[in-house]
Amino acid sequence: MLRWIPALTLLLFLGPIAAGLVGTFLPAFGILPALGGTEFSLAPWRRLFAEPGLETSLRLTLTTGFAAAAVSLAMVLAFLAACHGSRPVAVVRRLLAPLLAVPHVAVAIGFAFLAAPSGWAARIVSPWLSGWERPPDLATAPDPYGVALVCGLVLKEVPFLLLMTLAALGQVPADRTLAVARSLGYGPATAWFKTVLPLVWPQIRLPFYAVVAYSLSVVDMALVLAPGTPPPLAPRVLRWFSDPDLDRQFVAAAGAGLQFLLVIAALGTIRAGERLTGLLGRWWIAAGGRGRGGRGGRIAATGALGLVFGLGLLGILGMALWSVARRWRWPELLPSDWTIGNWTRQGAALAWPGWITVSVAATAALVAIVLVVGCLENEQRYRVTPGSRVLWLIYAPLLAPQIAFLFGVQVLLVAAGLDGSWAALVWGHLLFVLPYVFLALAGPWRRLDERYGRTALCLGASPARVLWRVKLPMLLRPVLFAFAVGFAVSVGEYLPTVFAGGGRFATLTTEAVSLAAGGDRRVIGVYAFLQALLPWLGFTLALLIPAWLYRERRGMKAFTA
Repeated sequence: MLRWIPALTLLLFLGPIAAGLVGTFLPAFGILPALGGTEFSLAPWRRLFAEPGLETSLRLTLTTGFAAAAVSLAMVLAFLAACHGSRPVAVVRRLLAPLLAVPHVAVAIGFAFLAAPSGWAARIVSPWLSGWERPPDLATAPDPYGVALVCGLVLKEVPFLLLMTLAALGQVPADRTLAVARSLGYGPATAWFKTVLPLVWPQIRLPFYAVVAYSLSVVDMALVLAPGTPPPLAPRVLRWFSDPDLDRQFVAAAGAGLQFLLVIAALGTIRAGERLTGLLGRWWIAAGGRGRGGRGGRIAATGALGLVFGLGLLGILGMALWSVARRWRWPELLPSDWTIGNWTRQGAALAWPGWITVSVAATAALVAIVLVVGCLENEQRYRVTPGSRVLWLIYAPLLAPQIAFLFGVQVLLVAAGLDGSWAALVWGHLLFVLPYVFLALAGPWRRLDERYGRTALCLGASPARVLWRVKLPMLLRPVLFAFAVGFAVSVGEYLPTVFAGGGRFATLTTEAVSLAAGGDRRVIGVYAFLQALLPWLGFTLALLIPAWLYRERRGMKAFTA
């Protein structure tokens, strides 16, 4: 049974992606029998390129996507190069979890509350500095150039890249390498870039690719922060898919195909740029420049990262305040009147989306835990050594644009009679939950000392008993943490709910995106803050449950601390 779990995981995990891409590209070339498309045709592509404003959509997609990814990577590398092993890194580690747990949409809404013409940023300088007696007539969030979208993406992607880089640093001899370089007279930042970065980059390459792919194809954050006339390509393709004119499905499929090709071309360009950077880097290292002390760079890098974390936390605080505000006039920094009535009035409306959000997230995370534990146990029990290709397979859903294959998945679900079902919704979320659960659990599982299991086997325990009575109790906290990661990922999913749910299921994320287009900020604050609160609760329980269960077992504290 255990030997079949990896194959089953690949079938449930990669099969829909491959089939979804086929199901998207066939209509892109005119083949969709359900709508009368039975012959190969380039007409959908001609109609796509004839769409007004397509050049603007492509420009917005490329500029915002590349800018967000580049700024995020530069900030993370500059901070770690300037502050490696110092107190600011330890402080940032503690602040990572709250920001990583917040869904993308909640980050976007929180930043919109800060950057809007009547947001906190304008209130702080009004009227004593700006002279604004009323909110200024400025387009800030969203803005016509996509700057707000870039900022929102940076707020979310910097913590992710920082977490991945810190994890990679723990797997290389960074401290020893850096100490040798410093003893040769290199400055701290120069030593880090010349000796540590070449060791770390192969391990953070795929996470960075995932950031690039997401930034180029983001939909939920773009619906909140990007311009709408026209929007970037991905939300525009979603608009075509939602058009009541079914003939637009062919144009939408061609747009989804273009989005996929755009991301592939971007990743290929970055890969080529890596090779060029490697050549230039070897020349730079051979040149022997030592660099300076880097005090100014350390201050700038720490300040920039502090600004990102500060804006992220302020956005969350802003959502919380709006959710309990009765009256918040311009230019007051805080509400003048408070109430919990916003929550009580929305109680009935929150019940159904909240239940769907929690049930789908918990089920998808639980299924992912079962599959990942089965794969990891199969790996250890039968001495299977996964290669680098396995990691590429795990990242496949994160590298392929969601809009590029979810339409094809929906076509398959319709053909199978599963469209709009709860099972299909869980399956759609599972595609994106499973990679994160695997990445969160694989490291702790593989690092567990095998001598514990061998001792139990020598005492007569079966492999199954070793799993249930030795490994899982010792790895309870990593398992629960991986579950919390999967739960948080599912809570934040937007497109899988739209496509797999068939419009029959509303989650907190879909409701928050709908409300963000307009309406009462107090109601938006309730939905967005609750959406951010659920992942926090998951992570809190993942920390408290093992500590409570093993509170009287001193030997288990090493596995719960």
